[in-house]
Amino acid sequence: MSRTKQAAAAHSSRRRTIFALGFIVILVAAFLVRLVDLQVVSASEYLADAGSKGLNGSRTLYGVRGTIVDSEGQVLASSTQLYDAQIDPKVATGMQERNADGETVEIPFSRYAPDIAQVLNLETAEVEAIVDDALAENAESRFAYLKRNITTAQYVDLVDLGLPFLSYVAQPSRVYPQGAVAGNLVGYMSGDDQPLAGYELFENDCLAASNGEETYQQSSGGIRIPGTEESDPATNGGTVQLTIDSDLQWYMQEMIEEERKAKKANWGSVMVVDIETGAIKAAAESPSVDPNDRSASDEEDWGSKLFVSTFEPGSTFKAVTAAMLLDSGTSTPLSTMEVPAREVFDNGAVVNDAGLHPDYNYTLSGALVDSSNVGMSKFGDELSMSDRYDYLTKFGVGAQTDVHFGGEATGVLRPADEWDGQTRYTTTFGQGFTVTAPQVASAYQVLADGGMKMPLHIVESCTAADGTVTTPDVEEPTRVISEKAADETLEMLENSAVLGPHQLDVPGYRIGLKTGTAQKSDGNGGYKAGVYATSIVGVAPIDDPKYVVMVTLDEPKTIRSSAATESALEKALNQVMKTYRVTPSTGEPTLYPKTK
Repeated sequence: MSRTKQAAAAHSSRRRTIFALGFIVILVAAFLVRLVDLQVVSASEYLADAGSKGLNGSRTLYGVRGTIVDSEGQVLASSTQLYDAQIDPKVATGMQERNADGETVEIPFSRYAPDIAQVLNLETAEVEAIVDDALAENAESRFAYLKRNITTAQYVDLVDLGLPFLSYVAQPSRVYPQGAVAGNLVGYMSGDDQPLAGYELFENDCLAASNGEETYQQSSGGIRIPGTEESDPATNGGTVQLTIDSDLQWYMQEMIEEERKAKKANWGSVMVVDIETGAIKAAAESPSVDPNDRSASDEEDWGSKLFVSTFEPGSTFKAVTAAMLLDSGTSTPLSTMEVPAREVFDNGAVVNDAGLHPDYNYTLSGALVDSSNVGMSKFGDELSMSDRYDYLTKFGVGAQTDVHFGGEATGVLRPADEWDGQTRYTTTFGQGFTVTAPQVASAYQVLADGGMKMPLHIVESCTAADGTVTTPDVEEPTRVISEKAADETLEMLENSAVLGPHQLDVPGYRIGLKTGTAQKSDGNGGYKAGVYATSIVGVAPIDDPKYVVMVTLDEPKTIRSSAATESALEKALNQVMKTYRVTPSTGEPTLYPKTK
């Protein structure tokens, strides 16, 4: 071919290329103009039109309820989100599309069934049968379950298929990994995910999640239009951290269950309080409840008796009377009083000691060690009733603790001007008013912390999903009695442990303790015969107090006195010392004479 012809052919080829490129540029520009018109210029008009034709789509974005953890972060309650996958059989078999010729044709459900089956771990035939059976029963069927309780991963994979005939209902599943450990405190949820008890209920503002929603536009065939999605995200619940040590709680629950059964008591409890912080490290009860299976327990045991049961504290509050006398300057540990086994006071009131004994010239310490009702009555009456009432209120009698557990009882403490002749004396040895076990533990925390009252608490914090940490509002520490009075009371409590009838074996540690055996009301102004609410409180180590431990047994039958609680306190104190690796005691106890 001549050069002239070659040049002409090349020129012609370039013209065709330029023409083709120009055509493509014009076509792309036209599409861009149309796209801008659809998504920007006339977007609102088209979206409104789509909405009027029912082409809006949406799906719920589910938030997850928060967790409850112990002091070390071990999970006590958490949520697993499950879903029920549902299908609209009529829509599923009525899907349409345009073929290559532009004609509208039906899409057989068999095109979608394999993908659905793969996600749900079913056979394709099983998925097709669900739709076929629903339509066989009702040709207009709009509902059938594909599979219930599918996982979050399966839910996401189904959503990603973009099929408009699938829908989902969230089925939150609450799980309690440690079973009955702290079950009475943690609480439980209803079948429809409503909090019913315990910290599930009391801390619901922190734990509750809020659902979000994703909206989008879809074609008449149900296909989602890309770029039309708008999302209002879900917010997950926060994390509630408790002060409870779940390992210690487990031990205490197992131990008090054994003790309750061995002593044939109606109910038992153990509470462990960190003296320096007021944090409750264990609040164990027997019987207890496993929130995973409430039906395995009697309904009356689903809640916490520890915070709602009241009783007369009995001799455990003799230590509080002694502390009042020391703080007010009315008595010293060595002050004396002539004490018979039975005293008839000038106003006609009669007080008896537990057993017969000759008249003793008791010291205050001796009256406490021997737990003399008469002795404490005579010493206590040296302080006016109104002053004693004021001290009792400062120690926390008659008011909820700062735990503010739901339904927590206050107990009953009548004003001093309402005390009758007998109550004037019985209040000195723990009768004539009622308390809860946490109130008693709180009073001993005061004695063990140099007279300072640290508010008891179980909730440490709430950490929201965005990381924001909030802590509960609690009262500031307050001084109840002087440090000197508190220290002298502790010395007398150690005398009770060393010289009294209840000597516990806690190797390496000096301890203080006091027992209580309280009569129980018969509901008619008197007391039940032969049944008691028994309790014992221990402080350890007495030379550097770290923990208060309180044990209660309600109406023990094999041993009816406070001796029923001795073995439980001994086990509890040994476990607490070991768990927290408390430094062993040093020094020797200050022993006071019981009589002069």
